[in-house]
Amino acid sequence: MGKRFKGILAILLGAVLLALGARASSFVFISKAGAAATSTATSTVAIPPPSDPQSERTALEQQLADLEKQIEENQQKINEYQKQGKSLSGEISSLNAKISKLNLQIKAINVQLQQLNKDIGTTQQQINQTENQIDGHKTALGDSLQALYEADRESTMEILLSNNRLSDFFGNLNNITLLQDNIRVALNEIVRLRQQLLEQKQQLSTEKSDTENLIAIQQSQKTGLQSTQQQKSTLLKVTKGKESEYQKILTQTKATAAQIRSRIFELLGGGELTFEKAYNYAKLAEGATGVRAALTLAILDRESKLGKNVGRCSYKTAMHPTRDVPYFLELLGKLGIDPTSQSAYVSCANSHGAYGGAMGPAQFIPSTWKLYSAAISKVTGNTPPNPWNNSDAFVATGLYMQDLLASQSCVSYANANKSAVSYQTLLERCAAAKYYSGGSWYTYRFWYGQPVVDRANEFQDDIDTLNASNGN
Repeated sequence: MGKRFKGILAILLGAVLLALGARASSFVFISKAGAAATSTATSTVAIPPPSDPQSERTALEQQLADLEKQIEENQQKINEYQKQGKSLSGEISSLNAKISKLNLQIKAINVQLQQLNKDIGTTQQQINQTENQIDGHKTALGDSLQALYEADRESTMEILLSNNRLSDFFGNLNNITLLQDNIRVALNEIVRLRQQLLEQKQQLSTEKSDTENLIAIQQSQKTGLQSTQQQKSTLLKVTKGKESEYQKILTQTKATAAQIRSRIFELLGGGELTFEKAYNYAKLAEGATGVRAALTLAILDRESKLGKNVGRCSYKTAMHPTRDVPYFLELLGKLGIDPTSQSAYVSCANSHGAYGGAMGPAQFIPSTWKLYSAAISKVTGNTPPNPWNNSDAFVATGLYMQDLLASQSCVSYANANKSAVSYQTLLERCAAAKYYSGGSWYTYRFWYGQPVVDRANEFQDDIDTLNASNGN
């Protein structure tokens, strides 16, 4: 047996014993005079999980479900009041429903944060256990190398002569050979552990990001609660409870078509864009996809303030190096844009290490932009389409939302809950949440999805006013 082959077997043998779960395992390598070189590898005892975590999770999920049901009921009340027309009593009732809904949302987020904190603790524990297993393998391999060093100092002939019987020598060689299948399993286990560790760390990053997002959303809801309460107090103070005074105020404050047209949106690279111009871009997307223009406007407003906030980081520090960077550089080369310039800045990676790299007003990552590139070009005529170009960005959002609205999960969600809330609201809520968080959409259906739908309805009022003023 050559020294290199013998050395590989010795190293891997230690890994086998650990992979099989040995806590204080030893292996024997036959050396001069039949002496045994023994290596011991110790693994850390896993910390036991909290007592009955499933019961705790079930209780939290039930509590959250009850709160979400109440939120839906309040949303339904708000929708009903809005359909009844403008009256002082109706407006006060609507504001009360909004206040109740915001209070419930704040409570619901507290429950979700409790869930996330438990999940973070569990994930961190899993990471510690995986790292301990990997460390145990390293220890075993180090001890194996030491044993190999001592054994390989002697020649094969000397090892042969050190055995009393020839059968002992060949018996040990045969035993090592029989371990090769287990060694292969152990190698796969080592690779699996490292991949598992990467996945666990990514999961931890996502959970921490979700926590930060929910805390920020909750703070926004608290601000909204204060604002709505102040709005109610001011309305009652100004009108003194009289319907006639309320109708005067309503007439004075109603937005006119001219005021809507003068609303200015600052879009990066697009100068100043009036609402009417932004609507024209959204209509272009609506004509190609069937997604209502107001929803496209709401998504872009939520994602980047209609292009105002499109990222402040270089692709070098923010973007996934293999999934996105190659196409990003290829795209910018075709567009003639310097990838190091500020005009090519993208969204930053988060504080927990998750990649950023989203581009332009629509906030698409390069790999997703590539998927929709041909479809965008068919609508706008731009080849290649530019993620920082207004028309391309609006159309990209419409195309993506079209797919999300038709997704099985959103259709199922809308069908399951349409008895409480309108089908369109549910469908758009789901699609907006998916636009933001992908597979985690259910967590964000109220906190991101519903505000987008509310914003879209506000934009729809503006659009209807514009169309009425134009005789449409």
